[in-house]
Amino acid sequence: MKLKSVVLTAALLAAGLNSAAFADDKVLRLLTWSDYVPADVKAQFEKETGYKVEVTLSNNEEMISKLRATGGAGFDLAQPSQDRITGPQQEHGIYKPMDLSKIKSDLFIPSMLTATRINTTLAGKVYGVPHIWGTDGLVVNTKTSKIADYPDLCKAEYKGKTSMRLKRPTLLAFAFAAGKNPFALYGDAKAYTALMEETGKTLTDCKANVRFFWDNKDQLLNGMRTGELVGAMMWDTGGWKLNTENADIKFVAPKAGALGWVDAFALPAKGKNDEAAYAWINFNMKPEIAAKVASSAGNFTASKGADQLMDAKLKAQFGASFPEAALNNIKWYPAVPAGLEEIEGRVLDRIKAAN
Repeated sequence: MKLKSVVLTAALLAAGLNSAAFADDKVLRLLTWSDYVPADVKAQFEKETGYKVEVTLSNNEEMISKLRATGGAGFDLAQPSQDRITGPQQEHGIYKPMDLSKIKSDLFIPSMLTATRINTTLAGKVYGVPHIWGTDGLVVNTKTSKIADYPDLCKAEYKGKTSMRLKRPTLLAFAFAAGKNPFALYGDAKAYTALMEETGKTLTDCKANVRFFWDNKDQLLNGMRTGELVGAMMWDTGGWKLNTENADIKFVAPKAGALGWVDAFALPAKGKNDEAAYAWINFNMKPEIAAKVASSAGNFTASKGADQLMDAKLKAQFGASFPEAALNNIKWYPAVPAGLEEIEGRVLDRIKAAN
């Protein structure tokens, strides 16, 4: 009886383990941004593939923090911006190389796929492919203000009526507006530190103009809607959303150049279901699916042909915000070297603490 009991227990344990493994195989744990997983897209993928998608919403800083805390475990697919992959990988080893043979490359805009592969390559291995892209620039109530570049947010007549984030894009934007190229100094920590400290002083002097340093989109959108703000540093889709509601509010590409970002797909180092991750990537890059996701996010996609299926209003707004000269002046984020964000963090902390 004892032998039979041991055998039965072992069999039940093995069955349980196999069941758990099977369950893991049928779940995709996705770490992504708000609005990147529309309900109908999720439902269609689950129906077509049999995978269940578990979504955790996050942002660049939180993605790095979550994956760093677990050594890259807990998720099968993440969506950091393409410039925030090789630095954290070099420092913390939170991602695994991608098997590009499992990516349907013909679904991507070739130039964007190539650029992102270059920006996410470390030691000859590729860690990311592109998904959604957009820009940071200015949103302006053209009826109550004349703001054409980042420093205009600091003009005396707009005291207490503007907003920006206390994050690295603001430092970079004001550095470009001062006629400097911060990206060109990424490899020189000393020179980069000096530029960031100089920019930090500019932003400290601008604090009287800042109604609030925004940290969530609803706070910022409502500030513009109510007239509490006349202008802000904001992402393009937020500006176009407001423009749909109020024609006087427009997204403006700054004279110094909008900051261009690309959110990518990357595989966490200890993800358990790479096959589901690749299935999700290829599914999302189909033009008809990519157009739905891009419309939900309010941005554009790296999917080849999806632009022909995009909302006509959004395409018109994009054209108005980005005439050819402004489009050519976009400052695309390169990969952020390890240690750079620590320099920026110290400057941002001083701005925050300043009276």
